[in-house]
Amino acid sequence: MFRKMLRWIAILFGLVVLYCCLALITFRWLSDQRESLTGAEAAPSTGRFVHASDVDVFIQEAGPSDGPAVLFVHGTGAWSETWRETLAALGNAGFHAIAMDLPPFGYSQRPSNGDYGKLSQGKRILGVLQSLGTDRVVLVGHSFGGGPTMEAAFLQPDRFRALVLVDVALGITKESGPPDSNGLVQAVLKTRPLRDVLVASFLTNPLFTRRLLGSFLADASMATDARLRIYQQPLVVKGTTQAAGEWLPELIAPSERTASNNPASYAALKMPMLVLWGGKDTITPLPQGQELASITPGAKLVVMENVGHIPQVEDNALFNNHLLKFLAMQTQ
Repeated sequence: MFRKMLRWIAILFGLVVLYCCLALITFRWLSDQRESLTGAEAAPSTGRFVHASDVDVFIQEAGPSDGPAVLFVHGTGAWSETWRETLAALGNAGFHAIAMDLPPFGYSQRPSNGDYGKLSQGKRILGVLQSLGTDRVVLVGHSFGGGPTMEAAFLQPDRFRALVLVDVALGITKESGPPDSNGLVQAVLKTRPLRDVLVASFLTNPLFTRRLLGSFLADASMATDARLRIYQQPLVVKGTTQAAGEWLPELIAPSERTASNNPASYAALKMPMLVLWGGKDTITPLPQGQELASITPGAKLVVMENVGHIPQVEDNALFNNHLLKFLAMQTQ
């Protein structure tokens, strides 16, 4: 009787594993069917492409072209449209507000060498500004976009008048040498078929967008249908799943330490910085923001108490108010 029970348990376990494998393979097949347009074909008419270092980057703008420039860099899974309300507010206030799609997200071209390291991403940010012929910029970086934002600032500090860092994921540490990484994680990330199946099942799967976005918010109900459509819109671009898989190691197991990881870089920074943080952020908790502000001489920390990891979405009016106050001081 006991052996018969074990046999049935083994059969049930095998069926569950088989079902999970079939589901994962199905999601990968669906991603191939969905990702049918080039970035240029799918991009909305509200923006344009500019050349930036090694790729063509999609940007959206608001406000007068001769106004003080503010460039927005989004975080994981987002794109320029997620800054829409803030772009409009700044444009109405006379600023030249620019939001870019940082590869591999949105409609920007993906690098042929699959290089999504923070230093290369920082050079792409600088490339956007070079194409626009814009200097004395206020640079705004959110979440995982904070690392590339800081790399750009450290590479060419004279190009920027100030920085705004919003719930950034920087990985600041006093240690030197390559970051520690889990061997099993590295093996999975280097196995493209397995990696792409996992990415297609979760990160680029429209059926998972609500849960993914909700996990970043203090109030998951704010992941409304309208917001979900914005985040899902670029998922039709060819190669999105593969590109996100190539990018994923930079999120989970980065291979290099750069200036944005080094606390000494921030201690030597000589420009104003606004550190805006959600008080209920569980992705990059508030102590990270407090530490960042404490090691940066020109930094001011502002905590938005009742929001999580995406303040510009969760309380856009308050976010814009804090941002415009800071911008007014930098452009007087």
